[in-house]
Amino acid sequence: MTFHILTIFPDMFASYLGTGILKRALASGRLGVRIVNLRDFAGKSGVTDDCPYGGGPGMVMKVGPINAALDDIKGGHADAFVILLTPQGVKLSQGLVENLAEKKDIVLICGRYEGMDERVAENFVNAEISIGDYILSGGELPALVVVDAVARLLPGVVGDEDSVREDTLSRGLLKYPQYTRPAVFEGMAVPEILLSGDHRRIARWRSQEALKRTLARRPELLESALLAPEELEELKQIRRKRKGS
Repeated sequence: MTFHILTIFPDMFASYLGTGILKRALASGRLGVRIVNLRDFAGKSGVTDDCPYGGGPGMVMKVGPINAALDDIKGGHADAFVILLTPQGVKLSQGLVENLAEKKDIVLICGRYEGMDERVAENFVNAEISIGDYILSGGELPALVVVDAVARLLPGVVGDEDSVREDTLSRGLLKYPQYTRPAVFEGMAVPEILLSGDHRRIARWRSQEALKRTLARRPELLESALLAPEELEELKQIRRKRKGS
């Protein structure tokens, strides 16, 4: 897979892409990231923004440089899937990430200033995506979020692929509590069951804790969670106990 990231601040990406899993994925060739400077497609002036029609504060990113950059990309990647990163987009979810992981080429358009000329969204993108209901200075951080989330699903990117397959959020649940050494720290002890060596009991405890945590903190996730029959029964029991208390 290759990401093509359209931005006016290309230097923002080097540090994160040069670290950890993404660094190894890029070095191995399993992942490609091309940073496209929109100023290179803005003519001699290099200007990518202008005043909004109708007046108002701030500047709006122009349609021309983005269109030219997309034409350049699609010259060699005609089927590239184009995403505009914007607060108006569909909220990023693990299910959406899994769908994106099936693509070969993805273009991420990073906005800035007061926004983007609406003709970009209307004519040149396949999807609009938001990473949350808040405002950032631009689309560069959301672009990195998308790259990171998608890249870890690509074969061979994460060293322990069981970690990806067993990620509870992939099924719509929050992760169960995790602990490591020491077993007791300043009087705070790790749950005894995790020290028992009984893997069946540990697996059930983890399942129960994931259900409890999701119900307590993100109950809306359970509406679409992929639960096994025994987990559905466990969830019923957890709900009964909560009502009883």
